[in-house]
This record gives sequence, structure tokens and C-alpha cells, in this order.
Amino acid sequence: QVQLVESGGGLVQTGDSLRLSCAASGRTFSSYAMAWFRQAPGKEREFVAAINWSGANTYSGSVKGRFTISRDNAKNTVYLQMNSLKPEDTAVYYCAARSTAILTEWSNGYDYWGQGTQVTVSS
Repeated sequence: QVQLVESGGGLVQTGDSLRLSCAASGRTFSSYAMAWFRQAPGKEREFVAAINWSGANTYSGSVKGRFTISRDNAKNTVYLQMNSLKPEDTAVYYCAARSTAILTEWSNGYDYWGQGTQVTVSS
């Protein structure tokens, strides 16, 4: 069993930066692929970024070049550095984990989810 707890969300202005953190429990964290998803009001949950144990990563086109996903296996933590934030980035951001190193953008492919953290970007 893996438990995920996100933190770092908040209210910022257009162009600002935020760093989200996701702390994971479980001794096998380093073998898990980790991802960030987001869900805006009235919209479906969408993929943001994913990373595996070796640092291989993938991003959605809407955040590539602005967001950076990273992980610290010693701290059982994955991060999402968000720069040049836009109002359309406003959403609840969720951390997710899957018990494989294979990355996927498909939300059903993840076994564990955090409770989410709100990010609001004002114009």
C-alpha cells in the first residue's frame, strides 16, 4: 500500500512559480512511476507529467517547457516545479503512483492517488 500526500498549492499571479511536493509512504517508492494530473472545474482529469525511477520523464504539451517533474528517492518525494503559470493552469493537482517503471499518461494506469492540492492562478 502506498499513501500519497500533496502540498505546495496556493494562489499566485500569472507568470509566478510554484513547487508542488508529493510525499509517499512505502519502502518500494523508488521502483514506482510517479505522475501529476490536474482537474479543473467542469473538466476531466488530465495528465501533466510523469517520471520513473531512473529519471525518465514525459510531459503534456500544455506544460512542456514550463513545468519540471523530479523525484528524490531518498526522501520518498516527487516534485512539480511550475514556472510561468497561466490562469489555465488553475486546477486541483493530484499525485499518482503505479507499481511499474513504465510511464503512461492514462489515469487508469495508476494504482494510488493523493487527495489533491489546489493551484489557482489569477490574471
